[in-house]
Formats: sequence, structure tokens, C-alpha cells
Amino acid sequence: MLTKTKLRDVLTQIDKMFPNAHCELNHSTPLELVIAVVLSAQCTDVLVNKVTPGLFSKYPKLEDYLEAPLENIEEAIRKIGLFRNKAKFIKQLTEMIAHDFGGNVPSTMEDLIKLPGVGRKTANVVLSVCFGVPAIAVDTHVERVSKRLQICPKNASVLEVEKTLMKKVPKQDWSKTHHLLIFFGRYHCKAQNPNCTECPFADFCKEGNQRLKAVKA
Repeated sequence: MLTKTKLRDVLTQIDKMFPNAHCELNHSTPLELVIAVVLSAQCTDVLVNKVTPGLFSKYPKLEDYLEAPLENIEEAIRKIGLFRNKAKFIKQLTEMIAHDFGGNVPSTMEDLIKLPGVGRKTANVVLSVCFGVPAIAVDTHVERVSKRLQICPKNASVLEVEKTLMKKVPKQDWSKTHHLLIFFGRYHCKAQNPNCTECPFADFCKEGNQRLKAVKA
């Protein structure tokens, strides 16, 4: 497993590769980000960003979602996978925000995960991006990169990956680390076609070594 020192070197290198790593889900309010992250489950940010402009312009305020029939919300996000379930989540979470949280998106993990469709990953994204709370959201990219680069064991759960990163990375760097690992996984260390031949970490990535040997064979 990578030591704290080695991980710091890795993150420094990734920062040089992706100096502008950031949340790529378009939004202008905490509510829009919550909805965008809910929509992003099993879906690319690119597709979400194609759907949300129409959704957000049609429903610019919390009250608009409360008044909208469920089928109208479904229609607005029809291009998104699992759109019916996600429309229900949007309807339910906006009602809860209105009735239980005074119309404001909650700013604590405890309250955020009470919202329908919001799990720990979504809550961490909202805490970090909207409220400036240090957090590491473990999505598929963060999990894949953390295991390939031996930051954590291959059999680690999502929560174990998060806890390992929190232990090895200084708290003030959690949010930046989250974005760096996402960009590295999304644009370099991809699930199916990772760019191993130009990877600065191939020497200690077992999968990278295997792929490079296959290329040379």
C-alpha cells in the first residue's frame, strides 16, 4: 500500500496533469447540485449536463418542483437512465427540504443522507462543493484509481476507501484530492482503456504492469 509520503507525491503529479480539476456537474445552487448528483447515478456527467439546463430553467425554484406533477419531471429527465426512479427522488427530496429543512438544502452529512436518493457519496459532494466542508466522495473513478494505485486494498469497500483516503490525506486537502482522483480516473486511468503507456505510476500499478507486458508481448 502507498505510504502517506508516496501518496502525496502521486497527488502532486496528478495535480500537474489536471491543474483545473473541479466538479463538472453544472449548477448554480445547492439544490441544483443535489439534483444533478442524484441524476448522475449510473450516468455520465456529460449526459446530466445536457439534461439539467432544461430542467433547471423549467423549475428554477424549490416551489416549482413541489407544484409540478411527477410525470412532468419524468418527461424533463427522460433521457437519463432510471429516470422514473430519479424523478421520484427529486419530488420526494424537494418536499422534504421544504417541509423538514425550512426550504434550504441541509449542510450536514446526518441531514443530507435523510433525503431520498442521497447517499454518502452525494452528501460528500454537496458538503464539499456547496458548503466548503472537507470531504472525499468516493465514486467509481475514485474507487478504481485508489485500488489500482494501491492506496487501499483491492477488496476494500467504498466506505473503507473513503476512510483510508481520509487517514492518508491531510484534511484540508480532502476536497481537492476527490476532484484530482476523479479527473485522473475519468480522463487517464479509465475503466476499460487506461492510458498505461503514458502513466507516471505504471511501475507500482499491477494492472498497468500487466497491460504493458501484454503490449510488449
